[in-house]
Amino acid sequence: MFIPLIILLFSLGLFLLSFILSLVQEQANIGPSSYPLIGCLISFYKNRSRLLDWYTHLLSQSSPHSQTIVLQRLGARRTIVTANPDNVEHMLKTNFANFPKGKPFTEILGDLLGCGIFNVDGELWSSQRKLASHEFSTKSLREFIVKTLQEEVENRLIPLLEHAAETEKVLDLQDLLRRFAFDIVCKVSLGTDPFCLDITRPVPPLVKAFDTASEISAMRGMAPVFFIWKIKRALNLGSEMKLREAIKLVHDSVVEIIQNKKRADGDGGEDLLTRLLSAGHGEEVVRDVVISFIMAGRDTTSAAMTWLFWLLSKNKNAEKTIVAEVETVLRNGGREERPLDYESLKDMSFLKACLCESMRLYPPVAWDSKHAINDDVLPDGTFVRKGDRVTYFPYGMGRMELLWGKDRLEFNPGRWFNEPGSENGPLKAVSPYKFPVFQAGPRVCLGKEMAFIQMKYVVGSILRRFKIEPVCQKHPVFVPLLTAHMAGGFKVMVRTRA
Repeated sequence: MFIPLIILLFSLGLFLLSFILSLVQEQANIGPSSYPLIGCLISFYKNRSRLLDWYTHLLSQSSPHSQTIVLQRLGARRTIVTANPDNVEHMLKTNFANFPKGKPFTEILGDLLGCGIFNVDGELWSSQRKLASHEFSTKSLREFIVKTLQEEVENRLIPLLEHAAETEKVLDLQDLLRRFAFDIVCKVSLGTDPFCLDITRPVPPLVKAFDTASEISAMRGMAPVFFIWKIKRALNLGSEMKLREAIKLVHDSVVEIIQNKKRADGDGGEDLLTRLLSAGHGEEVVRDVVISFIMAGRDTTSAAMTWLFWLLSKNKNAEKTIVAEVETVLRNGGREERPLDYESLKDMSFLKACLCESMRLYPPVAWDSKHAINDDVLPDGTFVRKGDRVTYFPYGMGRMELLWGKDRLEFNPGRWFNEPGSENGPLKAVSPYKFPVFQAGPRVCLGKEMAFIQMKYVVGSILRRFKIEPVCQKHPVFVPLLTAHMAGGFKVMVRTRA
């Protein structure tokens, strides 16, 4: 008789305690309602289809001084999400050593990326970083990338768009840009040509495997109950079985390319794989490094360009200014046209401002997480426990009034210039901790400059020849996976520009 009564009283006590805690938590603006044992599982599940906007709303409602929230999910570590640039700088630079990727993160992507640079910490990361930093800083690689871009754009992309304009065929521009980016990154990283932009051919199995592997890996990190994917992996069930098959195809395909390259015995190629093998690195390390760069180089640039083309379709003045800038730079005050090379691309400041503004609103990587090695206190006063997951949130940061003003939701490339209205003037120096789309600090993206070269080349080449008109006028849906994309693709009509 007494035991059931004690259990009932204990349950009521837990309920009252959780209710009081939830009220205190909401009043303090530190996150959603949270309960003993299950944490914020209920709120998380209700908002699972709109996590980005939910997090952004919670952050906007938090203390202006903090702009940080705390979440506790069932089976997962305590998560701190921040849109505070001071906190971001603390994580990515000031106390960098205390905020590695951490085992919980590297487990999520470890099956796919192995020991690649984007999925390791410590000495493994440091040695790969030095190697990649040296390769990315060489003039020869930069020239090779521009040459590869020129061949792919002029010989494949432009003829394809010309045909679409002539036949009035609807194209999925997102799919086209992803195919283009995969061709480029495979040529630059592996020295191979997958011919993805040839839409008369079926999509290569390697591309489909990359898509499957990246999507399922991302879903691991977004699962309402964190440990479920580990159980499915152990039993080789459902999505985890598909993931294992996709990863095997990716790994086997890349290893085959590596072995073929080795048999060619240093054919003088300029690609990243040739450079890595020449430096004497082992097959598995090279495989993981190359896969990491393919993952990073393919979907990020194509996502940024897709959203920019959509934004420009709604902002015709900005589109006209880009076209005028491209023509001015290439004519250079004379009748003879300059080549579209590294130097001419550097001069396109308004186009770069538009790309930055597009990535501010629709960052290719919506969030990134680190895990604390030791207890710490963030600059805003948030206490971090050892093992906590600390997430900085570029998507939400781009929507914070405190950071970008009342017009934060508007596409306004002028905000990137020192003086508003001076489209030809110098770009403003914006803190990478306020705009962390390329990370910042010691792990800042090595391919940042190369990404801007590629995006400027493609966007400039397309817009000076064509008008891009969306078929659907509805606001597209932003889907965050490992890299973000537009749900359902971006269907467009292509018109020749007069």
